[in-house]
Amino acid sequence: MVHYLILPDPLIPDGNTPEEKTENFNKIARGFDAELFLRQFSKTGADWLIFALGQNTGYYISPNEFLDRELPGRTSERDIALILAERLKRAGKRFIAYLPSEVGYKWENMEEIREVFKWKYGDADQVLFQERYLEFLRAYALKFGDLLDGWFFDGCYECDYNPLIKYDWSSWIAAAKAGNPRAIVTFSNAAFPLGNKELVITKLEDYLAGEVHYLHNGKIKFGNDKDTTYTPDSRFVRGVQWHALLPLDSTFTWGAPYSYDDRTLFNWVKECKAAGGAVTLNIPISKDGRMSDKSIEQVARLHASLRA
Repeated sequence: MVHYLILPDPLIPDGNTPEEKTENFNKIARGFDAELFLRQFSKTGADWLIFALGQNTGYYISPNEFLDRELPGRTSERDIALILAERLKRAGKRFIAYLPSEVGYKWENMEEIREVFKWKYGDADQVLFQERYLEFLRAYALKFGDLLDGWFFDGCYECDYNPLIKYDWSSWIAAAKAGNPRAIVTFSNAAFPLGNKELVITKLEDYLAGEVHYLHNGKIKFGNDKDTTYTPDSRFVRGVQWHALLPLDSTFTWGAPYSYDDRTLFNWVKECKAAGGAVTLNIPISKDGRMSDKSIEQVARLHASLRA
């Protein structure tokens, strides 16, 4: 997994026009070295790629019929995601798209996005937001078709903490699978391991998001909790495929990135796979599409160790 999240660089001290921001965003997108990225991915031996279409920058690296109609200039002219999905399909690999399930962040460039999707704050329902956002989601699903093997929906926080807000997960899944009924879907509320939040948001999802923060003594750790560990006992959790997402040479929170020696990382992955679990490693990526060489080399060694 990589979080390729780009946004326009500031061109002038006092800010830029929307048109200037769009052009600068497209310039960065044109600089993504897809060939280098794909060579690095191939070297890892990974079976699938989770790639971010966008998150909380207000910009997306793949054109979208709904958003391009409602708010032009917020998707890249160059369809980086489609390029990767097509190439991975030819290579027999899986492509999974990443999107947030909310647009509530009050960051620069997000105000117009919130208005387009009709996001509400406070104790208010999100029915209209769901309708608008699922139209956006369905447009992506239909465009990618069977090139898209799955979805990872992050940030399911509002619906988790606010009892007044109810998401219609069946409608989310229907929109996500509109172009490929075999696509797999997960929803993440950052709940890992078992704690005060449910690991499985809905039994309708296909696999566990499994957002891990770090390993300690070869066990999964979440946040700053030094006492809680969790590793798979079997392939399924409440009927949902067990899966863990671990940042490698990076972190999901602020601070120094977490890195591991080969023995710690390899043994943990082997333990997860032995129980029928699946593992995704999140690694750093630059604006031009280069993943961390250190991470690539370690994952390549992991692949060789698993095949030995």
